[in-house]
Amino acid sequence: MTSLSSDLVQSSRRDWRAVPQSSILMAEGEENLSKTLDQEMPPATEDLPSDDSDSDSDSEEEADEAADALRVQALQQALRNQPLHYDSHLQYINCLRKLGEIDKLRNAREHMNRLFPLSPNLWQDWIADEVSLKLNQGAEAFSEIEQLYERAVQEYLSVPLWCDYINFVQEHDKLVSQCSPGGVTKMRELLERAITAAGFHVSEGSKIWEAYREYEQALLLTIDEENTKDRIRSLFHRQLAVPLENLRTTLMDYKAWEADQGNSNDMDAELDGVPPNVALNYQKASAAYNARKQYEDQLTSPVQSEADKLQHFLNYIKFEESSGDPTRVQILYERAISELPVSSDLWLGYTNYLDKTLKVASILKSVYYRATRNCPWISELWVRYLLSLERTKSSEEEIRSVFEQSLQCAFQTKKESLDLYLTRIDGLRRRFSLDQEDFDFQLIRQAFMDASDLLSKELSPEELLSLHKYWAKLEINLGKDITAARGVWDNLIKKSGSTLESHQGYIAMEVEMGHINEARAIYKRCYAKRFARTGSEDICHAWLKFEREHGTLEDYDVALKKVTARLNEVMLFKAQQESKGKADHSAVSVKESTNSPLKRKTDQKPNMKVQPPAKRRRQDAPKTQEKFEPDLGKMEIESEEQLQKEEEKGKEIKKPKAEFYDDQCTAFISNLNLRTNEEDLKYFFSDCGGVTAVRLVRDKVTGKSRGYAYVDFSDDQHLQAAIAKNKKTLHGAKLSIARSDPSRSKKSRPGMSGSFRGRGTARNFPPRNESKSSEEGRNPSKEEPSTDTGASGKEKKVTFMAPRSVMKPLGWNKKDGEGKVEVSGGAELKSNEEFRNLFLKK
Repeated sequence: MTSLSSDLVQSSRRDWRAVPQSSILMAEGEENLSKTLDQEMPPATEDLPSDDSDSDSDSEEEADEAADALRVQALQQALRNQPLHYDSHLQYINCLRKLGEIDKLRNAREHMNRLFPLSPNLWQDWIADEVSLKLNQGAEAFSEIEQLYERAVQEYLSVPLWCDYINFVQEHDKLVSQCSPGGVTKMRELLERAITAAGFHVSEGSKIWEAYREYEQALLLTIDEENTKDRIRSLFHRQLAVPLENLRTTLMDYKAWEADQGNSNDMDAELDGVPPNVALNYQKASAAYNARKQYEDQLTSPVQSEADKLQHFLNYIKFEESSGDPTRVQILYERAISELPVSSDLWLGYTNYLDKTLKVASILKSVYYRATRNCPWISELWVRYLLSLERTKSSEEEIRSVFEQSLQCAFQTKKESLDLYLTRIDGLRRRFSLDQEDFDFQLIRQAFMDASDLLSKELSPEELLSLHKYWAKLEINLGKDITAARGVWDNLIKKSGSTLESHQGYIAMEVEMGHINEARAIYKRCYAKRFARTGSEDICHAWLKFEREHGTLEDYDVALKKVTARLNEVMLFKAQQESKGKADHSAVSVKESTNSPLKRKTDQKPNMKVQPPAKRRRQDAPKTQEKFEPDLGKMEIESEEQLQKEEEKGKEIKKPKAEFYDDQCTAFISNLNLRTNEEDLKYFFSDCGGVTAVRLVRDKVTGKSRGYAYVDFSDDQHLQAAIAKNKKTLHGAKLSIARSDPSRSKKSRPGMSGSFRGRGTARNFPPRNESKSSEEGRNPSKEEPSTDTGASGKEKKVTFMAPRSVMKPLGWNKKDGEGKVEVSGGAELKSNEEFRNLFLKK
C-alpha cells in the first residue's frame, strides 16, 4: 500500500461531492498537470478546412478524439507521478468513459477503489456501465453486477443506491422474478438489510419501506400467500412506529389499504380504525419526529459551509445519544460520514460510540476498516482498530495485516508512530502471557527493534527512555534473557548521548535483579561523566547511597575516594564559571568608567610645549582599545588615573594580579567550526571527564572565535582520554587535538619579552626585532610614555603597559641610589617629558 499523505488526500477529496465530475478542481500538482495537458492536448474546437457541414462535424469529432487520447496519456503520466491524486483518477475515468475504452475503464475504477472509497455517484455510474454491457450475458454477468452493488452499499449510506440495488435484483434475478420460494426468501432478506441500513433515515427512509410494501403487494397479487397480508400489515405497523418524514401520509395509506381489505374506517378521523397499540406508537413517533425536525431543517439548509454542516451534525448526534436509541445514533453517524467523509472528528466519535455501546464484532470491524480508508493519516483510528481486533478475538494474521497497513501511512509526528508500535507490542505481550508455548517472543523483540531503528532520531529523550525501559523489562520477564536486557540499555546509552536517566534506569534494573557487582560497575563507568544541570553531583551521591545500602566498608571507602575527587572537580569548574561571569561584569564596568584607559590626555600635562602639527595629529588620533577575555587568563586592567582618583578618596585599591596557566594538563584544539562555543566543547569532552576550564580564543575586536581553543583537565589521565578523540568531528569540522606545549609556543614568538611569556600574560605585543627597536628609540617622532601630575604637584612617570624600548629613553645607562637617571652628557633628567623638551631644543 502506498504511503498516504493527509494533506494531499484531504485537499483532493474534501469537496468532491459539490463539484461536477467533468470540472473537478485539482489539488496538489494541479499547475504541473494542467501544463502537461495543455502541451499535449490540442484545442478541442480547432477550425479545419471543409466543404460541407458533414465533413466539419467529422473533423471536429476526430479532433475531439485525438485531444481525448492525448489527455488520457497525460493523465496516465500524472498518475504515475502522483498515484494518490484523487482528482486525477476522476478525470482519467471520465476520459476513458468518453472514449469507450471498456477494459481500461474497468481497471482504472478498480485501481482507484483500492486506494479510496468511492462515492455513491461513482458507484452508480460504474454499475450502470456494467449493466449496459453485461446484462444479456447470463447468470455470471448478473452475479458480477450484484457483487458491485454489495461493495457499493458497504462504502457509504445511500438510500438511492439501496433502491437501485432492490430494483435490479427484483427485475433481473430469475428466481425473484419467478417468485420461487428461494427467490422470495432472497428478496425479503435483501429488503430487511435495506431497512436495517437505511430504514431509520428520517428524511429518506420511507422510500425503503415503500419498496418493501410494494414487493409484498406484488407478491400478494401473484401467488396470494396466506400470510402475505399479515406481512403487509406488519410493515405498516413497523413503519408507523419510526419517526420519519411524511408519517401522516403513511398513516393514510395504511387506512386506505385496510379499507381495501374490508376493514372500514373514517378517513377524516386520523386514528379511526387504527389499533390502539399502533395509534400509541404513531403518536410517539410523531412527537419524536417533531423534536428532530429543527435539526433536519438545519441539515437541509441550502447555503452552509462544511464547518457549519459538521457542527449541525454534531449537535444532532448529541441529541440522539441523549435519547438512548443506538440504531438511530448509528444511522445519523452514517448520514454525517456520507456527506463529510474525511472528517476525523466524526470517525473518532463514531468508533468511540460503537466501542462503548454496541460492541458487535462485525460492525466494529466494518466501521474501523472504513474509517482508516477515509482518514488513514489519523493514528488514533489505527490504534483503536488494533485494540478492537484484539477485543473481538481476531487472528494474529489479521492483526498483523492491519498493523503493517498502518505503517505505510504518513503521520504528522513520530510520537503517533510510537503509539502505534506500543499498541502492537502491548497486544503481543498479552497474547504471549496467555499462550507462551505457541507464541514466539521474537515477535516482540522485532517490534521493539523496528520502533527503535525508525524513531530513535525523532523521539524526545523521555520517550526514548520509556521505550527502552519497557523493552528491557519484557526481555527479563518474558524473554528470560538478562544479556539481551543489558544490550538494550547499552544501545540506549549510545543513542541518547549518555544521559543521566539512562544510566539510572540501567542501574535500577541491575539492583532490582540483585546484581550488585554489575550495578557497581556501571557507577564506576559513569560517575566521572559530565551530565546536565546537577547530574554530575546526583550520580556521585547516588553511588555513595548505593554503597551504604548494598556494599562493604571497603567498597564504600573506594567510592568515597573517587566521589570526593570528582565532586572537587565539579566545584572547581563551577567556581571558575562564576569567576568568569564576575570578570565579564567587571570588564564591562571598566569599559564604561573610562573611554580609553591607555589614551594619553595631553590637556592635563603642564609645561607641555607646542608639538609639531604632524605629531599632534598622530598623538590625538584615537587608539583602538583591545578587548581582553577573562577566560583566557588575561588580567583585568585599571587605568592609572582611576587608581589615583580612588587613592584620593581614601580607598585602598589593589591592582589585580594576572593569572598564568602552566599548561601541564591542557589540550590544544584547532580547526574548530567558527560557530562552536565553550558549551559545545564542554559537552564534546564530557565523556572524558576532568574538564576544569575551556578557553576559546576569540578576536579582540569582533569577539568572534578564531578557530582554536585550550581545554584544561584535572590530571594527565583525563587529558590522554581527550587527546584520543583527535580527528573526531564536531559541527562538521574534524578537530585536531594535541597536548599544549608552552615552550614550543614561546620559541615561535620572537621578540616577546621574558616577563610576558605564554598565553596567559597581561598584554601580548607584536614581535619586534632589535634593529627596528633601536631605530625607533632614536626617532623623536615616535610616541613615548607621558607624565602625569599627582596631588602633590610632582610629576610621576607614566610607564603603564608601555614597551620596554619606550620605557627607557635613549641615553639612559644606569640608575643612582635616588632613582634618578644620568645621561651621558652629565645632565640629570627627571622624566621622559624633559628629555623630549631637551631634544626639541636641540
